Amino acid sequence: MRSAPDRALRVDLTDRSVTSEPVPEEWLRRYLGGKGLGARYLHEELEAGADPLGPENLLCFALGPVSGLLPGETRYAAVTKSPLTGTFLDSYAGGEFPETLVGALGDHLLLLVEGAAEEPVRIVLADGDARIEPAETWGADAAETCRAHDGAVACIGPAGEAGVSYATIASGPNADHHAGRGGAGTVMGAKRLKAVIAHGAPPDDLAELRAEYERRYAEDATGRWLAVSDTLETVDFADEAGVLSSRGWSDRGFDGTDEVGIEAARAAAHGRERADAPVEGGFRVATEAGETVPRGATAMTLGAGLGIDDFDAVAELGEVCNRLGMDLISAGNAVAWAARASEAGLLAESYAFGDPEGARALLEDIAARRAPLGDALADGVAVAARELGGEGLVPTVKGMELPAYDPRGAASMALAYATSDRGGCHRRARPVEREPFEGPFTPAEAAAAVVDAQDTRSVRWSLVSDDFAGETLRDDGAEWLAAVGAPHDDLATTGERVWNLVRLFNVREGFARADDRLPDPIDADSLDADFDALLDAYYDARGWDADGVPTEETLARLDIAHLDTA
Repeated sequence: MRSAPDRALRVDLTDRSVTSEPVPEEWLRRYLGGKGLGARYLHEELEAGADPLGPENLLCFALGPVSGLLPGETRYAAVTKSPLTGTFLDSYAGGEFPETLVGALGDHLLLLVEGAAEEPVRIVLADGDARIEPAETWGADAAETCRAHDGAVACIGPAGEAGVSYATIASGPNADHHAGRGGAGTVMGAKRLKAVIAHGAPPDDLAELRAEYERRYAEDATGRWLAVSDTLETVDFADEAGVLSSRGWSDRGFDGTDEVGIEAARAAAHGRERADAPVEGGFRVATEAGETVPRGATAMTLGAGLGIDDFDAVAELGEVCNRLGMDLISAGNAVAWAARASEAGLLAESYAFGDPEGARALLEDIAARRAPLGDALADGVAVAARELGGEGLVPTVKGMELPAYDPRGAASMALAYATSDRGGCHRRARPVEREPFEGPFTPAEAAAAVVDAQDTRSVRWSLVSDDFAGETLRDDGAEWLAAVGAPHDDLATTGERVWNLVRLFNVREGFARADDRLPDPIDADSLDADFDALLDAYYDARGWDADGVPTEETLARLDIAHLDTA
């Protein structure tokens, strides 16, 4: 029976060395893998103020102790310091690459990439070892690169090569899986690393336990929902709940939801992503840009967000982002900002909502960093707005553009965005799914909902479980860890410890209460709650001081008082 991996494979692109090293047993027990272990390596090895695009930044491709065994999609975590936000960054993707990566890494839990190559290279992984080879696909888009290699591929597209601050790491034969938010692909491009190619077989043990959890996942409410609609139904849900932002955050609700939502997807689809799986995954759609699997964020950000009510056009814009290797949430918000700035007379160029051709042209300008506007927006909306005017038109937190869940319909979502450890993000906590139906939360209720979700997801992402299938795990995965003999602390404590470790990293980078802010243009008067009261309640629940720094008592309780913020 498989035992839990316990080593790290380190590749230095500067001196072209490859070494295998043990992961400290204490780190394995306290942080598991994925997000937690990646955060521990970043805190240990990066100096405060390290340049995210410098050779000193570390890029981790991290698995969990039971990767390849858990129900749902196998995933990996890309962990690094974000060039978009300057914060800690963890981003996740599923599909063929992480499935193969489990076998390729052997007894290694993660691949650590440091340094930078002089010329474009690729890393080839097999049998627990790595080799560095010239990259012959530099200049190709992400889908072309994925198809150009034998084995499973994780790669960057033109946006990563050009240094767009929100470039993704793409994987899958059609480049339809992305470690998307925050610019992990940008870090990869700065290291002149075009691709990582994995050769290996996924594990096939613990069949009885796997079958039991796959059955449970298929019968769970989340599994049944995904089987019917994948995440595309979220645009319909958000619109019905009154929390769908549209037209660059200038409006709430979208008259074209039916044209870009789940029924439109079903009508356009020619198949499902994983037709032989209990939960079949997304809907496969053909577009002029290539076959794609649109997600909920595609319809919300590129549809409602850009005022485009044509499903085919929205799906095609999503595929353009996929091939360019560019986070569609940040990219869609960048196009929305240009439309609003154009309306305000701030730009020489003219952009408009409801214009898919104009949106595509601007996306391509951003990926190529074509001056002036494409180059400015390649660094994110916040940077472009400071340079060109138009601050407050489109919201960001810590420099990261928001997904389309509008906190003006659920104040707890404003708190979730503000306190997200990688910038404005809905994947850390989504109280927006509850508050519109349960009534306005008190500050204590909002804080409790956000803290619980953040800590729970920190455990799941340290296991690197499927974000949705993870909801079926008993005891946060303790049964699985016992099955492979993986050491671990109390898992609820582990989740809280990981969240606080990341907070220490961000505090060391200069982040504080002033950065845990309500995003412009959403002002306090538009919420059903006092935002400062929400944030005070959150800090109190966390055991942090008034400036958002974990107290000595909290760090001692979590056994991380030896880690500093200086």
